[in-house]
Amino acid sequence: MPDQSWTDEVWEDPDGGRVLIHGTMPTVVYPNAMRPRTTWHGLALLESPDVVDLWAQEELDEAESHGINLTHALLSGGAFGKYTEGISALEDLQGGRFPDPEPRRLQRNADRHQRPVFFIEPLADDEDWSDYLTQEARAVSHWKKLLGMVRVGKRWKKSVKHHLFEARPPPKGQSIDYASAAVLASAWWELSEWLSTPALAQRRDARYAARVRGALAQLRQTEGSDATLLLVVHRPHTQAVLSALKANKAPEEISSTASDSSTTEEE
Repeated sequence: MPDQSWTDEVWEDPDGGRVLIHGTMPTVVYPNAMRPRTTWHGLALLESPDVVDLWAQEELDEAESHGINLTHALLSGGAFGKYTEGISALEDLQGGRFPDPEPRRLQRNADRHQRPVFFIEPLADDEDWSDYLTQEARAVSHWKKLLGMVRVGKRWKKSVKHHLFEARPPPKGQSIDYASAAVLASAWWELSEWLSTPALAQRRDARYAARVRGALAQLRQTEGSDATLLLVVHRPHTQAVLSALKANKAPEEISSTASDSSTTEEE
């Protein structure tokens, strides 16, 4: 039996409506069977609005030189470099794709069907978020973290081995490579979170939850209590975001932001 961790989580807002938490794996194209099937009215991305410009630029770069973004990722080193190296070695799935396939596909889908898109990450001029980013930068630059990243290969192997024991079968009919990709994604996320601190991660997720609730509140104005917000997160981040939502932090007012879709065809 496929593990329930492959099923999108649903959080019911006590004020009405629901959040469908869809976990994706960076650079991995999902087959139709793993894409959201529930009807949704708005899209939320744990990104800032300028990510759309980044995606568009990556598409232009790919058109000029196929695979250039993957090459940059592989050469970047660190945990993400290790992750993309592992993903690229999996033959029975489409991985190592840029821009990040699933968030980009869903953003284009939302634009095409005139559904609102909410960018959950606050802007840099937000005072609280600016302070959070400053604190995070201090944590990442601590000498112990810098020293640890010098030995990222050893830390990466240890993390992969740990998550390998927790691997679950992929959804029915899908290649076992998706389970392998999930292990790699969990290892990457663990090392990324290790660079910060648990307190800062909790602070970040609490702010995300408040803004997600605010996005859902905005959707309720047009869709009523049946409003469904599709929230895209990295798969290993799903449970932390769900826990933050369950804390019922007061909604933070947020409006959808117009995003200009690329003219490239949807995968």
